[in-house]
Amino acid sequence: MEKITDKIAALPKDANFFSLEFFPPKTSMGSSNLQARLDRMSRALRPLFVTVTWGAGGSTASKSLELAEICQRQLGLTTCLHLTCTNMSRSLVDDALAEAKALGIRNILALRGDPPRNEEYRDEEAPEEDASNEELTWAIDLVRYIRKEHGDYFCVGVAAYPEGHADQSVPEYQDPEQDIPYLVEKTRAGADFIMTQLFYDVEAYKKYESRLRNHPSGVFEDIPIIPGLMPVQSYQILKRTTKLSHAKLPPDIEERLDLVRGDDEAVKRVGVDILSEIVEDIKGNAAPGPRGFHFYTLNLEKAVAFILERCQLIPPSTPGVNGDFDIAVEDFDGLKVSDGINGTDTAKGQLRKSRRRESSVNSDPHNRVVVERASNAGSASYEASADEAGIPKERINTRANTLAISEGEGSLGREATWDDYPNGRWGDARSPAYGEIDGYGVSLHVSITQAIRLWGHPTTIDDISDIFSRHISGEIAAIPWSEEGLNAETNTIRPELLKLNKRGWWTVASQPAVNGIRSNDRTFGWGPKNGFVFQKAFVELFLPAADWHSLRSKLSRLEEVSFYAGNNAGEFDSSDAESVNAVTWGTFPGKEIITPTIIEQVSFRAWLEEAFGIWSEWQRVYAASSPTAKLLREVSDGYWLVNIIHHGYVEDMALWELLLEP
Repeated sequence: MEKITDKIAALPKDANFFSLEFFPPKTSMGSSNLQARLDRMSRALRPLFVTVTWGAGGSTASKSLELAEICQRQLGLTTCLHLTCTNMSRSLVDDALAEAKALGIRNILALRGDPPRNEEYRDEEAPEEDASNEELTWAIDLVRYIRKEHGDYFCVGVAAYPEGHADQSVPEYQDPEQDIPYLVEKTRAGADFIMTQLFYDVEAYKKYESRLRNHPSGVFEDIPIIPGLMPVQSYQILKRTTKLSHAKLPPDIEERLDLVRGDDEAVKRVGVDILSEIVEDIKGNAAPGPRGFHFYTLNLEKAVAFILERCQLIPPSTPGVNGDFDIAVEDFDGLKVSDGINGTDTAKGQLRKSRRRESSVNSDPHNRVVVERASNAGSASYEASADEAGIPKERINTRANTLAISEGEGSLGREATWDDYPNGRWGDARSPAYGEIDGYGVSLHVSITQAIRLWGHPTTIDDISDIFSRHISGEIAAIPWSEEGLNAETNTIRPELLKLNKRGWWTVASQPAVNGIRSNDRTFGWGPKNGFVFQKAFVELFLPAADWHSLRSKLSRLEEVSFYAGNNAGEFDSSDAESVNAVTWGTFPGKEIITPTIIEQVSFRAWLEEAFGIWSEWQRVYAASSPTAKLLREVSDGYWLVNIIHHGYVEDMALWELLLEP
């Protein structure tokens, strides 16, 4: 039940520390796998604390609290719960704070959340006492509320924006100088520490921190300021993340990543270099106390483990004792399995305890005989020492072993980091990283003002079809289900998508068929170099219930097609509910086949709920009694979301001809 500020104060003044952020996975399998990952990372990395995100409008409130309980009680990690206040009832805020107290959580990151909606836009069905915008509109209101209701029980953190906060998604609105007065007020209201939004421009960060430390108010002189950093997981995720957060990519960083953008492994390696350089640069900047770093993990472990190990941020088992940490570093400097069996150095005739298993060691199973001493016979590969057979003389799960696994070493490491390739919406539903990349739940990712500027006030079905078509054509930058325009790959099927949308079948995701294109191809390539990639064509779209029932009768007669379908009422239909469809895969030298894109029932159902939730979010942009809100409500109630996969990946036009035939 420790406060973050107490833990920081207990460190030597010149110490470095780090913290990690996690979000609640969207599926039960993802949650189960995240628990195993958290357990491994907590033992190997030893963060000073972890943070757990809170969904927009409290949409993932119960899952956030469940994850926070696992971190705090089960794993014994000092946990900080994110909490937003806008568009959320005050009773939910009270419940969250009460639950945090009951769990022994004493740290809250107080955030505003999505831009608040005024009274005109409040849900007419919400009880009057649940209105939250009157008292809790800004993060400072939440800080004051926590202090008023709970005194100093909670250690309260607030957010800061080194490059300025851009509500309107327009660069000229971003000015750190305009934000600082609000940060002063949040700090005076009772904030105990400051955590920044992610950035990659280290010079902008250092300039910003200097502004705060030397601010005339004096409120930032000694307060912990923790920079937020996001490891580079893939080129596409980096681009999307920086766009959503309005974080600038310095030209030199962008150039380094552009050079390797066609090789996902190289992107990760360069990303580790870049983040490590940022950390080392900031470590060299004078601070009034211990220097901290906060990592937005996206529920992935490999990249952050490499960064922490390289920057020597991983603390020893016991403060001031370097033994365990030195072992881990020694292991990663290339400790090899000896030539003799079971760790025996045949030249010296002594047993050397290897704490890492080489990834080159053959992992094929076969029976072996337990022996006390290695023989020189040709059957040595069928012999095992007592240690290797599972009769341990010392602890097996050393931090060195665990860190090796987190970094993907050996067979256990490959199993632990199996989902390390680009994840998100189209990843494997078993992955903790499956779903939205930010983990903050259903959101339009734009303000009300920008939403109206993008999509206007549709009042007919044709108006909505026009919005989708204009997005496909590149005339508008985003739709509620996609913050970006079409990528180069999807552009190859633009004419087919336009025809579907003009028919009133609104596409939200799709990909063309690909048959063995090189992995470094500028349009379709991904993964390591010298590989080949494959894709099955699929499309996901909203269509009227009557159209779906007609289309279903056609699809159900075709063995080469699979589909998943559902509506807002909870009805679900599928060609084969138990099937698992790999729709993107790649073969690469020296690697198993990699399948980063999978479509199956669990992942579709998880997305189905979110997809219809986005209709509700779009509806709330407008006054509840307006014609636009009424139309969006009717569409949400009367349409189906359908995902259709064509398995003939050697037939590039088969899916589109099937759907577009009269």
